[in-house]
Amino acid sequence: MGTLVNKRILLGVTGGIAAYKSADLVRRLREAGAAVRVVMTDAACEFITELTLQAVSSHPVHRNLLDTQAESAMGHIELARWADAILVAPASADFLARLAQGRGDDLLTTLCLASAAPLAVAPAMNQQMWRNPATQANVAILRQRGVQVFGPAEGSQACGDVGPGRMLEPTELATLTAGLFATGALDGLNVLITAGPTWEALDPVRGLSNKSSGKMGYAVAEAAAEAGAQVTLISGPVTLTPPARVTTVRVTSAQEMYAAVHERIGSAAIFIGIAAVADYRPASVAEQKIKKSAERLTIELVRNPDILASVATLKPAPFTVGFAAETEHLEAAARAKLAAKGVDLIAANLVGGSEGGFGADENRLLLVDRDGTTELPLASKTQLARTLIQHIADKYHAKNRTQNPRRTHRH
Repeated sequence: MGTLVNKRILLGVTGGIAAYKSADLVRRLREAGAAVRVVMTDAACEFITELTLQAVSSHPVHRNLLDTQAESAMGHIELARWADAILVAPASADFLARLAQGRGDDLLTTLCLASAAPLAVAPAMNQQMWRNPATQANVAILRQRGVQVFGPAEGSQACGDVGPGRMLEPTELATLTAGLFATGALDGLNVLITAGPTWEALDPVRGLSNKSSGKMGYAVAEAAAEAGAQVTLISGPVTLTPPARVTTVRVTSAQEMYAAVHERIGSAAIFIGIAAVADYRPASVAEQKIKKSAERLTIELVRNPDILASVATLKPAPFTVGFAAETEHLEAAARAKLAAKGVDLIAANLVGGSEGGFGADENRLLLVDRDGTTELPLASKTQLARTLIQHIADKYHAKNRTQNPRRTHRH
């Protein structure tokens, strides 16, 4: 089974005898590492109880679209943003029809409309209902819209019929759900990413740094690995657990990060500089702790090497992406950095004031390159990272098709 570590799966359960398998499906998803929240339709409650699914998921089950208690905690918009993927299993013929029509007349269909996360359905119904032209037309519409259809399987059914319409088994559904995150967009490519802050020592206990939790960088590293890349993450001092399938190199200062990048950049097809690198460092570091004495203390600072610009000037250079955290004039600042650094793409976001940003689990980005701008709306950093990686992959492959085909083989 593929990994679902740190993934947030919203499981929709609709009315059908196969709903009895949903409890086992929750267990399989959690065994693969996922956090699972369950949404049930009214019809589903006729086949399996809320209490059962609450027990196996360790979270309350969501049912009602207009629930004042839910709205004060995790309402439908928050729940839609929470999900990294939505899986509806079983998906009844009625649900498939309502989803194809774009209806939002209950909590589950509304969540499907309100979420940008990958959506998969596991049909389960009588074989004749599955073969009905109306059902087949609805499934065709959903496939055209990018909905993944898992199954159905063939075999004996609860009604006594034999044929297509059985829901796939929970272990297979869990494996297919893990596959939603494996895009293959960066298959075989080496990707080098920096994340977190740097720490510039003043003395053995004090230093200068930038605000950065490292969450966005770590999410991008994981998304690149999901897309098939061989990922090296060069991380400043953070408290995060290194992503699975990613080679993590720990550094402290900007100079250490610069050295670590240039030791490894030769094999990289793509470089993504997300780290909040300190622009300056103390000219000298005290051997002992600086004691508080005078009313004023003057510290001479010297400029740190510019990691992003140094990578962009390499011959040949990898596809180079920089990040810009700004407090005002976002697009103008991002475009100025794009030109000054000579990079391929800048991902910019506003921080400070009402925007916040540091340490948050959600973010929004403005992507700026020579062709224009693309806005990525507010989403969890894991979702945002996947969207960003797909955008980078598309830009990388387009550039290499037109300018330098041989660089697509750097791996």
